[in-house]
Amino acid sequence: MGVYMAKTNNMKKRWRDAFGLDEVVQRVRPEKTDKLLNNPHKGTATFQRFNGDKLYPGLDWDDREGPMWFRPPGKIMKNKLYPDTTISYCRWAWALLEPEQGKIRFDIIDQALEAARLRGQTLQFRTQPCVGDNGPKWYLDLIGETEHNIQQNTGRSYMDHTNPLYLKEWGRHIKAIGKRYDGHPNLESVDISIAGPCGETGGNAPQQLQIKIANIYLNAFKKTPLLSLINKVQKYLNAKQSNKRPLGWRQDCFGDFSGDLKKLGGVPDHLCWNHMYDAYPKVLAKNNMGDNWKKGPVTLETCWTVAFWKKMNWDIDEILEQGLKYHPTVFMPKSVFIPKEWADKIYEFNKKIGYRFYLHQMNLPLEIKANQSYTTEITIDNRGCAPIYHDYKFALQFVQGKKSHVITFKQDIRAWLPDFTFFAEKITIPKALKKGEVKVFCSIVNDNKKPVVKLAIKKITDDGWHPLTSIDII
Repeated sequence: MGVYMAKTNNMKKRWRDAFGLDEVVQRVRPEKTDKLLNNPHKGTATFQRFNGDKLYPGLDWDDREGPMWFRPPGKIMKNKLYPDTTISYCRWAWALLEPEQGKIRFDIIDQALEAARLRGQTLQFRTQPCVGDNGPKWYLDLIGETEHNIQQNTGRSYMDHTNPLYLKEWGRHIKAIGKRYDGHPNLESVDISIAGPCGETGGNAPQQLQIKIANIYLNAFKKTPLLSLINKVQKYLNAKQSNKRPLGWRQDCFGDFSGDLKKLGGVPDHLCWNHMYDAYPKVLAKNNMGDNWKKGPVTLETCWTVAFWKKMNWDIDEILEQGLKYHPTVFMPKSVFIPKEWADKIYEFNKKIGYRFYLHQMNLPLEIKANQSYTTEITIDNRGCAPIYHDYKFALQFVQGKKSHVITFKQDIRAWLPDFTFFAEKITIPKALKKGEVKVFCSIVNDNKKPVVKLAIKKITDDGWHPLTSIDII
């Protein structure tokens, strides 16, 4: 008996020895990580710039001119005063992209898409009919200078969008952009830009004209996600698209807690109108957009910049807390530096926006035959504030020696809303596996079965797979 025990104690323990001989099922509960994952299609965006580019100096930025020249990427793809990012956002004025009628500078957008790809980013963009009064010269000549419109209450001169030539020429521009770029693999989304300065305000375009332009976008971009500002046109689009692909939204004055900036008096400073109290909650409710985030991405662009918020002594904690209530996927602080004192708060906000998937639990067999089916039960914990909007697949990788086999699940991961999602699915163990131990890994993969999204699991291989457990093939 003593000899037998000596041999047993010297035997190398196998992974299976941790379970009783009568056990048939194992529960997989991988260790979590709290690190920023910097996954695709979410997080903080650069503005008119790409990873590794210098930030805007000071507190100012430039809506008027998007990038026109693109330097090769350098060795450093980060900026110490700005969050890590996988998205670039660019805006170009119509006058810059189409300096001559019908001659669009596609080379600029081509190079921007490639620059983003080389920097590990996807590209969001908007083409703008005007920024202030700078419409294309050829177009202004076409309609005549008298066609400018004096905006009510401001006295500022803007393009008259009621001229029939506006719908014709701006519509042609949108169609041409869509024809070339709809479905481009590195194009994250396109803004619906209708009329007025930056295409945001609507200018003097009546609602029916705005709807016609919105429909041009819907027809031009069948594959690429579209984002609309929250307004009455978005309400129309919601109704029109209710049984089709959903639309996301963006808003461009996130963080606005402004008081009596013009010193007009009459109202206590802390009770003045501002976007955070008066605009967002009301406009979302009035336009039936409260649940849009479940199907389409939300972008929050800062009012001014984060550094300006600090200068004005606005409450950063309240701003970010309110922001999460809108379930944003992208935060766009205009490539202006983040104050060091607030860097940790923005870092945490960056982790929480968009999706953040953790494998809460998964059931797998302890042993099984090759080519045998097994119904696994899985609970996913989305610790972000929004789903993912891309049709990737959850996958298992089975590794035996130098060979690996990947199986993908049918489960639609776009349905993984914040908090728990439980599902059960029958899988078939790869037929090519031999008897013996098999290592099991998980990831979220693209159509080529290559990992593209990291889960919030501590262990990860260099090629993006998370080690989970082993199974014995019998």
